[in-house]
Amino acid sequence: MRLGKFLASAGVASRRGAEELIRAGRVSIAGVVVTDPARDVGKGDAVALDGANVREPAGRIVYAINKPAGVVSTARDPQGRPTVVSLAPGAVRLYPVGRLDIDTTGLILVTNDGELAHRLTHPRYEVPKTYRAVVSRPPVRERSLRALREGIELDDGRSAPALVKRVAADVLELTIREGRKRQVRRMCEAVGHPVRRLERVRFGPLELGSLREGACRELTPDELSALRRATGG
Repeated sequence: MRLGKFLASAGVASRRGAEELIRAGRVSIAGVVVTDPARDVGKGDAVALDGANVREPAGRIVYAINKPAGVVSTARDPQGRPTVVSLAPGAVRLYPVGRLDIDTTGLILVTNDGELAHRLTHPRYEVPKTYRAVVSRPPVRERSLRALREGIELDDGRSAPALVKRVAADVLELTIREGRKRQVRRMCEAVGHPVRRLERVRFGPLELGSLREGACRELTPDELSALRRATGG
């Protein structure tokens, strides 16, 4: 197993974060500093981060959480705000799979499987995410729906086409395969319908379903398999 993947699988950091730690010279194998994330780690090799031993990768765990508003999508927060990780059992070190804005609610995953998290969030895999948006200035007319389906010119480039369904005069469901900052909010505002409430209801093959706000549940083996299939794994 490559060193970057080893650290991510051990729950030290995300795949990208693990590679940054290695390049910064903070990781050693058998007492020798290694700066190449692609370096192979053999069974029994003594891997350390900042001098502290890193355990062999733990069993893979993924939790689904219904994030409330006001909770941040990080493992720790310097401002002392509640985090999505704090909503999950604390026996294993976990980190979020991607992010939701602090005022966006709904489905987010936390895991100790850095490789899976990397694949679920990397643009190359185009894992779809579905949001339910309550918008201002209803009704949303066909012209606006068509613009969202064709792609919107944003300040960081044109968005990819979205799948859009009008659920009610002021409610839309949008499915996107990108992960830009506040993307759904910016797309809706661009067509004249600022978002009042936003909830993620689906991530790849997983649905939020009846999971209550603030609650957490561990994914089943079948759900884990479906997630891996969604990324070609």
